[in-house]
Amino acid sequence: MTMILRGLVLLGCVGGVVSPLMGQQLSREEIRRFSAEQVPAALEMFREYLAIPNDAQNMPDEMRRTAEWIHDALRERGFETEWLETGRLPVILAQRNALGADRTLLVYLQADGQPVDPSRWFQDDPYEPVLRERGADGEWHDLPWDRLVGDRDPEWRIFARSTSDSKGQNVKFLAAISALDAAGVNPAFNIKVIVDTEEEMGSPNLPPAVVRFRDKLAADMLVIFDGPRHPTNRPTLTFGARGIATITLTTYGPTVPQHSGHYGNWIPNPGFRLARILASMKDDQGRVTIPGFYDGVTIDDAARAILEAVPDDTVAIKRQVGIAETDRVGRTLQEARQYPSLNVRGLRSAWVGPESRTIVPATATAEIDVRLVKESDPARLLRLVREHIEALGYYVVDREPSDAERLEHPRIATFESNVSYRAFRTEVDSPMGRWLTDAMVHLFGGEPVKLRTSGGSIPISPFVTTLDVPAVTVPTVNPDNNQHSPNENIRLGNFEEGIQVILSILVQPMRN
Repeated sequence: MTMILRGLVLLGCVGGVVSPLMGQQLSREEIRRFSAEQVPAALEMFREYLAIPNDAQNMPDEMRRTAEWIHDALRERGFETEWLETGRLPVILAQRNALGADRTLLVYLQADGQPVDPSRWFQDDPYEPVLRERGADGEWHDLPWDRLVGDRDPEWRIFARSTSDSKGQNVKFLAAISALDAAGVNPAFNIKVIVDTEEEMGSPNLPPAVVRFRDKLAADMLVIFDGPRHPTNRPTLTFGARGIATITLTTYGPTVPQHSGHYGNWIPNPGFRLARILASMKDDQGRVTIPGFYDGVTIDDAARAILEAVPDDTVAIKRQVGIAETDRVGRTLQEARQYPSLNVRGLRSAWVGPESRTIVPATATAEIDVRLVKESDPARLLRLVREHIEALGYYVVDREPSDAERLEHPRIATFESNVSYRAFRTEVDSPMGRWLTDAMVHLFGGEPVKLRTSGGSIPISPFVTTLDVPAVTVPTVNPDNNQHSPNENIRLGNFEEGIQVILSILVQPMRN
């Protein structure tokens, strides 16, 4: 009888307001059936969407085409939309209200992707998606797209830039909305969607936009559909993300490279000086030695229980990445993520390989990233690093030194820093955490993997701090998706299951 009534519901979308049935939960079987019905159209839509280049850094015109595509797709599903100008590429705000709803869910989606190097991909064009299956020989083999008609193997994969990061999430969300409408059920909350078009650039224009449009973005909670699941590929909820700050550190030798035979042993080599600075920052166990760097971070029994419940196979992870031992910042991988980190992400001094030459270099540069946790004050951590370098006897400036400064100061370092965004964390045992857990348990029949914080960073802290909302990430893509790398892909089973996950969240009642 319930299904008969549901089939008789006439949906009306007028001015972005959708009529009830409101807040009526679907059964697990109904979620899967209504989601499955959307998969064929979603895959066609996905293939079309992936074909639009989306490198925001180098191709803003193409990126605008991508933004227009999802803008139109949201409007087709009853959302009122507007472009929020940021001074470069605009972000999209879409809203769809439910009659009688007194709470609002803000959904964060990302539309841009990393640059591509076509020579590293196993296909002619990274923006032309390819369907593949893994053969008995362990290699990937192309399949014709008409194989998607009928039975589909969940292990098949679609290869193209942004399949998993993050056009796949965009299409899964759109398909879930279509499934919601097909079921004749509305959530018990209004939905706002923000589409970021510069995430892979660090979202430089997003923080001021959130402040400027805070009234338009106002919500009660924020869900981020982004990122890979736990390495087991089990359903996952991530309750926080580390922030990120960066440092460019340069040491100096001669004004121009000099012959190492003539001047070696006499002109100080900036490479050795930089190496000593970097080595002084960590001990042999990989722990930062700068006093106060870890101050404020405490892990109580409740937090440790959450961390220890994560099913990490550390032996398998070490084998996968090819290491024999780990750093000792925390007792486990999950515990290590609860502390700020100091990482050398790049080094450069003179030339290497066939281009190497016998010289004393002019400069040596290290690119450093500092991953921030909720307890971290970014400005304080950057100050501690700078003061540590000064304590080693360096005259530290934030620009290239002048000729006069070179002659006056024996040791000079340039220290340039930037804070991209701060960390955030929502308590696992919070109303939002319980609501999302309920949706996962309802769909899968068991608890999801709960990550207290992720290792990576996403530009969500401006929403959390400015809008004062709790935020949780719901990752749905396979962990071996090669995001940011050549041959990015999405597993078909994750694509289809992701639609189910989003639909289950949209129809899950909230506890009072």
